[in-house]
Amino acid sequence: MSQIKDNSTSFLIAAVLLIIATAAVFLLISQMQPTTVLSFGNGIFKARIASTAASREKGLSGVTELGPQQAMILVFPSDAAWQIWMKDMKTPIDIVWLDHDKKVVYLYENALPDGSINVTFTPTTRARYVVELPVGSIESQRIRIGDTASFEIKLGDVE
Repeated sequence: MSQIKDNSTSFLIAAVLLIIATAAVFLLISQMQPTTVLSFGNGIFKARIASTAASREKGLSGVTELGPQQAMILVFPSDAAWQIWMKDMKTPIDIVWLDHDKKVVYLYENALPDGSINVTFTPTTRARYVVELPVGSIESQRIRIGDTASFEIKLGDVE
């Protein structure tokens, strides 16, 4: 009888551990985002790619610090005057809008988080990509309107 009880307990523990491990793997996979190397101006950044509606909406929400060579590229399905808001942002950023040829068409420096969606940053021209950079990057990396960015996005990375 004791052997059956020991086997049942071992089976139960193994089942619980398997469920926990499966949930952890699923959570990690869902949190992973594709990345690319982004260069423009004098800067080279490791950029996360946000190409789905959900990942674009989340953006950098909740990020408490953006390292000097980190960035996020928001990839949109078409050219438009894509607005950016700072909902749940914890740190200021610089924002760069790129057209479909990856040419810089609009810049906004020192976008401050205010915790709401009421403040938006809107370009004066249409863009396909929006790049969120650490605050001060536009100035320090000499990013200018007319510069062309370089990065690769695989088809599997796009919605």
